[in-house]
Amino acid sequence: MKITGLNLDIIWKNKAENFNLIEKELQNQEADLFLLPEMFSTGFCMDASEVSDRNLESLEFLKKMAKEKNAAFCGSAPVEENGKFYNRMYFVQPDSQIDFYDKRHLFSFSGEDKVYTPGKERVIVNYLGFRILLQVCYDLRFPVFARNNDDYDAVLYVANWPEKRVGAWEHLLKARAIENLSFVFGLNRIGTDGNNLFYQESSHCFFADGKEISQKNGNLVTAELNLEELKDFRSHFQFLNDRDSFLIEF
Repeated sequence: MKITGLNLDIIWKNKAENFNLIEKELQNQEADLFLLPEMFSTGFCMDASEVSDRNLESLEFLKKMAKEKNAAFCGSAPVEENGKFYNRMYFVQPDSQIDFYDKRHLFSFSGEDKVYTPGKERVIVNYLGFRILLQVCYDLRFPVFARNNDDYDAVLYVANWPEKRVGAWEHLLKARAIENLSFVFGLNRIGTDGNNLFYQESSHCFFADGKEISQKNGNLVTAELNLEELKDFRSHFQFLNDRDSFLIEF
């Protein structure tokens, strides 16, 4: 499975311009799955009542792109539903099948927990033979929630993770790959947001042994995920068999 992530310099609170920019950047690209950053249509914004998708604008854009590219599209957007706001990560397949995950760990340091509602479900998507766990930004700091119970092969993290703390982002991505014997693809945004926070290029894909397997070309980060290679690695290093058993309470 070929995954291409877009290091997007998100235009603050401007969905139409971000949609146009994404289309332009991906115009001549081919992949099985395209990955977009956290809140790709607005930037990581706490003005939820202003920027949230009341008419599913971001989802409709992902559906349109998935159909045009004959590929899956994945990224998160602020969504309003039943009077509540969610940081919702969509996974849209070419046939318009839609899965979504609402960010569980809200970033209290920025007040996200005061504006958005946390998700209550751990979501794994099946696509092209891969079992894929969906995660958003701050979730990366909580390994228990992402622990592999031998139920996924790859993890996707989409983020707005500022340059000031980028060392933690990069180390934790590699750690999640090693401890869970899984592919981990972490896509961060780039540029400067409306809060004057800077984001450096820091997107990566790691194999289960912690080796980076992504290649970068301009604003694109691409990785080929080989499921048979992962199965062989897990068969040889059966570390997941020794994992602790536990239940997560919501």
